[in-house]
Amino acid sequence: MFDVVVIIAVILAVAIAAVLVLAATKPDTLRVQRSIDIKAPPERIFPMVADFHQWLNWSPYEQKDPAMKRSYDGAERGEGAVYAWNGDKNVGSGRMEILEAAEPQKIVIKLDFFTPFEGHNTAEFTMLPQGDVTHVTWLMHGPARFVTKLVQVFLNLDNMIGKDFEAGLANLKRITEK
Repeated sequence: MFDVVVIIAVILAVAIAAVLVLAATKPDTLRVQRSIDIKAPPERIFPMVADFHQWLNWSPYEQKDPAMKRSYDGAERGEGAVYAWNGDKNVGSGRMEILEAAEPQKIVIKLDFFTPFEGHNTAEFTMLPQGDVTHVTWLMHGPARFVTKLVQVFLNLDNMIGKDFEAGLANLKRITEK
């Protein structure tokens, strides 16, 4: 009986060590990026991103928890605008602040997650005209804390977050091409 307990303890210790080693090999930064071409000028797309009130119309995160509490502070839109949320386990809680709004081509947002995991990232939206379309890119990047690296051993965060970015960009396309 003692031998079985020792074998199980050794196997468990090796499995935990393997997960920790795999987590340590993950990149020190998290980067998720998706793009779409929209048949609309940047001047039509930019206000939908630079005004957090407009995110209700296109952000995929707004639909994940209809009872989510939202608050707005600072500027009405553009640089200095602040949006905070507190929701269920699907959206957690956090805060966004627009740091740069270079109309009509670029918006930089400080993105802080408080729950379910703490994280501090930067989100960037670029809107580059190319003929009769605007190439819109949604990028999020920031440091990958060890807990983020542990999660990445089991989940592909690029795929998970990327699906949300793709849905949001598709929504943005749908409402701005009308």
